[in-house]
Amino acid sequence: MTITPSGTGTKSVRSLIPARMDRLPWSRFHWLIVIGLGVSWILDGLEIQIVSSVSPVLQRAATLHLTTASVGLIGTTYLAGEVIGALLFGRITDALGRKKIFMWTLVLYLVASGIAGLSPALWFLLIFRLLAGMGIGGEYSAINSAIDELIPPYHRGRIDIAINGTYWAGAMIGSVASIFLLNPHLFPVDVGWRLGFFIGPVIGLVIIVLRRYIPESPRWLMTHGREREAEAIVEQIEARILAEGKTLEPVSDAQAIEISPRGAIPYREIAQTLFKKYPSRSFLGFSMMVTQAFLYNAIFFSYALVLAHFYHIPADQIGYYFFPFAVGNLAGPLLIGNLFDTIGRRKMIMFTYCVSALLLAVSAVLFDQGLLTAVTQTIFWCVIFFLASAGASSAYLTVSEIFPLELRGQAISFFFAISQLVGGVAAPFLFASLVGNGRHPGPLTIGYFVGATVMFAGGVIAWFYGVNAERHSLEEITAPLSAVASGGRG
Repeated sequence: MTITPSGTGTKSVRSLIPARMDRLPWSRFHWLIVIGLGVSWILDGLEIQIVSSVSPVLQRAATLHLTTASVGLIGTTYLAGEVIGALLFGRITDALGRKKIFMWTLVLYLVASGIAGLSPALWFLLIFRLLAGMGIGGEYSAINSAIDELIPPYHRGRIDIAINGTYWAGAMIGSVASIFLLNPHLFPVDVGWRLGFFIGPVIGLVIIVLRRYIPESPRWLMTHGREREAEAIVEQIEARILAEGKTLEPVSDAQAIEISPRGAIPYREIAQTLFKKYPSRSFLGFSMMVTQAFLYNAIFFSYALVLAHFYHIPADQIGYYFFPFAVGNLAGPLLIGNLFDTIGRRKMIMFTYCVSALLLAVSAVLFDQGLLTAVTQTIFWCVIFFLASAGASSAYLTVSEIFPLELRGQAISFFFAISQLVGGVAAPFLFASLVGNGRHPGPLTIGYFVGATVMFAGGVIAWFYGVNAERHSLEEITAPLSAVASGGRG
């Protein structure tokens, strides 16, 4: 580390921190990051699965006696909370750091989700679903930033996609839990669904302890004038890796980056960076996030209603159909995520988006003709979302790695919020309404065709506007705003 005066009168820092972090071999430290931070997606998947599974139960007179539209409103409220939380905490994480925020947001989620299980009426449930969503929305901003800044570039794509894919591990937990919790022979009908809201907080309590051992991002510290703290953290990580018997490749001074630390980035500069300096990247991030959010939220929030109303599956049996669906979604990112680092981002994004869209269109035709059963419908969803899940995860990866470090959290939160507002918040309510009483498949079929069309469009846009970010340093893809000499891969 070398400190010299810059042209602006502030001290600039010539640092090897990014190069030292990028050349680290895979180690226990990186597993700590994966487990400690990746749980956010597990919790989100669990939350949405629980609500989706209990939705038919909440319509009974013995529980909250909700309408189909009210059930959709619960999902919409949760997603609205994610939007608010992402925008609020995205700004804060870029100003105060990654670690503080991913601790605060987890606590908010734990408290709100637990209290939601005590809801006496719809209005009470909506309030605390909103707050729980805010916690998870804030997690997305802080954690995607931290993961990309701590994981070496040769692993970043597959690890980020796999972690985002663990959303479906949470869905699997929720689907299995619903089989038992919604069984009237095991729990009273107004008790089982409430217990489901306490599963996430129990998991979260364990993760809070684990997250205490995850350090602040050295890259964030470096760009905020805290280079000595950043150096100390990197030295500790290197010492832990050497103690495991691994070797570290040397770094040269030519790999150093010169930084002139800055304070908070004003909103005007953020807007100029996103829409004037990187307009094509902003269009890419917007399209990828919106299209995958619309498809997922539309189908996932309404699938339990489809099983119940069109295929007449009892509420306590729906988990049996959700479990293989969740397995397919989890398997996609885990099994083909590495191809985003080898074959490349653009090719794999287009493939996963477009092929899943075509398969969805085929399934829509069969559904409309009454040629599907609950089993064959589930098989279609498993195949479709094996691909769509990897594509959706790559949307979060793309947004988190193609913008400057100083506004990474805000960029993630902005595109996440837009995607949920445009493609997510309205979708659960809309598709729940299209289900109706389950007698007429036509309206829902049209909804499926709309979902397929927007997903296909997202894949085509990624092909033309995508960034070849695979195996490149974050600073090479996009130089920090505080870099003395800035640039990027375009």
